[in-house]
Amino acid sequence: MTTTIERQVDIAASPEAVFDLVSDLHGYTRWLPSAGDYEGTSEISPPPIAVGTTYIERGRRGTRRGIVIALARPDVVAFHQPMTLRPRLAGTIDSTVSMAVAATATGARVTRRVELGIPRRLALLRPLIVKRYTRESERMLASLKAYAER
Repeated sequence: MTTTIERQVDIAASPEAVFDLVSDLHGYTRWLPSAGDYEGTSEISPPPIAVGTTYIERGRRGTRRGIVIALARPDVVAFHQPMTLRPRLAGTIDSTVSMAVAATATGARVTRRVELGIPRRLALLRPLIVKRYTRESERMLASLKAYAER
């Protein structure tokens, strides 16, 4: 069963500038501080970012091994980033994250969509997992907005 989380934010900056921030994995440390479930992105393929670029995000709860699966400047970037949980026996949360950027009269609207495949063995934890992913989407978008508008 797949769960979809979608959040939006309007940013007073050009769509191109916003897209460049969300697609530059090497530059995330400039605007997205480590916190909660996100402890940083590492082991990123050499620039430039393109479809096929890989990266790793290690955290207390598991390791995401991501790959860029779509990139169309300035409209969309998408990542497939399954997370192998700790302990490993807990399974893997399959996730695909897309960031769509659209022009508005005052700048850009960013829509972050997360599709989660949560293992059946974690069914009782589904509400908690969805809440954590939702909170991280909201934190990420707030950080992006604050940085892009400064």
